[in-house]
Amino acid sequence: MATWQELEAELANRLAAASPDERVVFAVGVAERLMRAQEALSADEQAEFTLGLRPLLNALWEAALGNATAFGEIKHGMGEYLLSEYCHNDGQDGPADADEPAAAAVLSAAVAYLFGTGDLTSVVSGRAVEAADERLNAGDSRADDPDGVLAAELRRQLHDLALIGRHSGSLRHASLGLDLETSDRLHRVLRIPLSSVEAGA
Repeated sequence: MATWQELEAELANRLAAASPDERVVFAVGVAERLMRAQEALSADEQAEFTLGLRPLLNALWEAALGNATAFGEIKHGMGEYLLSEYCHNDGQDGPADADEPAAAAVLSAAVAYLFGTGDLTSVVSGRAVEAADERLNAGDSRADDPDGVLAAELRRQLHDLALIGRHSGSLRHASLGLDLETSDRLHRVLRIPLSSVEAGA
């Protein structure tokens, strides 16, 4: 069975071969799973800044699946972040809220959508792997097999990318806008399974 390092290398190769629109859908799907994990925490554990990015994530879904009118909301959401205290170069002396895995994934997915920066898709993937590692360190029930937990996250990502690839034809021009029927279909066949916390759902 492949190690998590081998799976990570395979994922990087597949992401490099994917179209920009496929990579954006992938990044948004990973960000969604991280956001749902954050939303499932108890109120005292939730990061307020991260939860505040939910509207931006919802707009990213719309845009990634063909609703070009969501561009404005994404642009404004990123603008608010860039003008906030959370966007800084103060290192550990500044607020770390935007470095929380779900928040970082949403913001990276937004930049990938706005500017077509494919390498940020790999950053989103890495944040999900880091989040899995953090859960291990916090006492995850599968902590007796840490490599297996990381491999499972990467296998999930490979599964998601394969699912997205089956709809590459429809996604080819998603950033330019798709007809309503196609967009609705993509929401059913992609957003729902990619959002599930269960692999293969």
